[in-house]
Amino acid sequence: MEIFVTAIIPSVGRASVKQAVESVLSQSLPGGGFEVIVVNDSGSALPEAAWQRLERVKIVTTRKRERSVARNTGAAMARGRYLHFLDDDDWLALDAYQHLWELSQSSHAKWLYGMTQLIDRQHRPLIQLRHNLHGNSFVQAMSGEWIPLQASWIERETFLRIGGFNPLLAGPEDIDLLRRLLLEEEIAETTNIVANVIMAGEGSTTNYARHPRSSRWARESILEATGVYNRMVSSAVNASWHGRISRVYLTSTIWNLQHWRPFVAMSRMLFFILAMLHAGTSLFTKDFWKAVVHPYASFAFERGHQEAKRKKSLGI
Repeated sequence: MEIFVTAIIPSVGRASVKQAVESVLSQSLPGGGFEVIVVNDSGSALPEAAWQRLERVKIVTTRKRERSVARNTGAAMARGRYLHFLDDDDWLALDAYQHLWELSQSSHAKWLYGMTQLIDRQHRPLIQLRHNLHGNSFVQAMSGEWIPLQASWIERETFLRIGGFNPLLAGPEDIDLLRRLLLEEEIAETTNIVANVIMAGEGSTTNYARHPRSSRWARESILEATGVYNRMVSSAVNASWHGRISRVYLTSTIWNLQHWRPFVAMSRMLFFILAMLHAGTSLFTKDFWKAVVHPYASFAFERGHQEAKRKKSLGI
């Protein structure tokens, strides 16, 4: 049977890996099979479980090499057309693979994703994320938009071509991957909930103190690539996103001056001026200047919080 998708689950030895694996094994696909690769990065043996003896499940060991290396290791072994990266404390919704498979039949996008249910450590629902991002969404990603890996399928050949996860990153590696993919490719969304994702600092393996610095370094690396400016301009659909392009280059100019990189700062300033000129009549709108002045706040999170408040007020 053709392997249509490979689920890759890096694990630090949490007992919850059982739920993560079983949520994948409970899925069904009309267009082919799937396999599960659990990458044990804990440094010790995983708790004994029946799923470890199943034919479609493989376990490999990376011995505390961090999530980017663990995920890349799983991707190198994968046979599926698509890769699905699921953390060991998250799990899939019912029919998640069915929804993503249906999307794959109607879209040529290389990153397919659905809605995410964010939950706390006690598994209480927080908010639902729907990003409403389709096609070329490069400026949205460069501004800071995040699409959870757990709710996504990424075409394997594209993942390998762009170099997979950056092993020097641990935290913003998913945002960095999205940016590098969108520099060349497109995304597509299904309106169905695909994954349940823990959203809490307690118990997380992410170093949130290092996250902003790592994210900035990664974005600076992408700004060095060919075609970045034109790609951002082509994805700016309104005045606010034109403002975001200007902010990307303005903040980069400041960062490079602070780090004694005057020639890079000069280049970024020239692109900032070009972005201002390219904005045209958007320069005379409040949305443009609001985007230039203020840090990015995800529309998906804003909508999610508003919807959660509405449901609470209605007693839903």
